[in-house]
Amino acid sequence: MTLPPAIPSIDVAEAERRQREDPTGPVLLDVREQDEFEVVRAPGAVLVPTSAFTDRLGDIPADRPLMIVCRTGGRSSSVVGYLVRAGRSDVVNVAGGMEAWEQAGLPIRRGTLTPGEGEPPAG
Repeated sequence: MTLPPAIPSIDVAEAERRQREDPTGPVLLDVREQDEFEVVRAPGAVLVPTSAFTDRLGDIPADRPLMIVCRTGGRSSSVVGYLVRAGRSDVVNVAGGMEAWEQAGLPIRRGTLTPGEGEPPAG
C-alpha cells in the first residue's frame, strides 16, 4: 500500500512573515465561505471558498506560491492535497488556520469587505 504524500505545512507566523516581507510573492488563499471571511480574515487574503474551488481554479494565480488557510486547517489541508495531486509544488497549508492566526495576535480584519478585498490579484 502506498501512503499519500504528507501535506506541506507552515505555521501562521511564517505565513504572515512571507506575506508581509514579499507582498507580490506568495498568495494567502482563504478557502472558507464568505460569511466566515467577513467575521475574521488576514489582511491581503484572497477568498476562494472550498464550495466554489473547482469552478474558480482559473482565478488562482498559477505563477505565485500559495499559502492555503481556513478556520483550523482541515479544509485548507484538503485543498493543498488536491493542488499537489494536480501538479502544484509551490503550495502549503497554513497549520491551525485563522483560529491560530488570531490567537497568535497577528493582524486581522473584521466586518464588511472593502471594494476589491478578497479578490484574486490582477493578471
